[in-house]
Amino acid sequence: MTLLSLNPNENEKQNEFKSEAIPQMNVLYSFARHLTGNADDADDLLQDTFLKAYRFWDKYEKGTNIRAWLFRIMKNSYINRYRKVTKEPDLIDFVEIQEFYTRIQDTTTEDHDLATQMFGGVLDDEVAKALDELHPDFKTVVILCDIEGYTYEEIAEFVDIPVGTVRSRLHRGRKMLQSKLFGYAKKKGYVK
Repeated sequence: MTLLSLNPNENEKQNEFKSEAIPQMNVLYSFARHLTGNADDADDLLQDTFLKAYRFWDKYEKGTNIRAWLFRIMKNSYINRYRKVTKEPDLIDFVEIQEFYTRIQDTTTEDHDLATQMFGGVLDDEVAKALDELHPDFKTVVILCDIEGYTYEEIAEFVDIPVGTVRSRLHRGRKMLQSKLFGYAKKKGYVK
């Protein structure tokens, strides 16, 4: 009996993918976490991004910025998912709610998610909610610039838009956040 072996081209594809794409996983997870707001959705988005990247690996130009290519895939996946969710009516699965309720009755409130432990106090709920309500185009550049600390040029390359568009979206995104959070800032004593 003979074992089926992988096509030599498939082996090469796997090795290239492992050496170039996989090392970007932590950076992409952090971005996915900020986009989605929770670990489960971030995991799904990261997995979806890497599945698409592997499937379309032949479209990636070797020697170009792999991180920008992966960010673009992730951003597009997120936007497509966002559009799908906003067009679908809310569905309620009562069995799922009952199972969730049963599960949480026996759990403690201790949070074992490292990202939540580290960054949970960084953004208050109102700030996180306001950021989450931004359109994905604005949310993406605000997160990449103000939270992740990327330069305008890096963001332009990641998102595949001109630097001027990055500046414009960042300005508009910050203005939207400012108007959404004015009352919050006043309550916290940042504005008199």
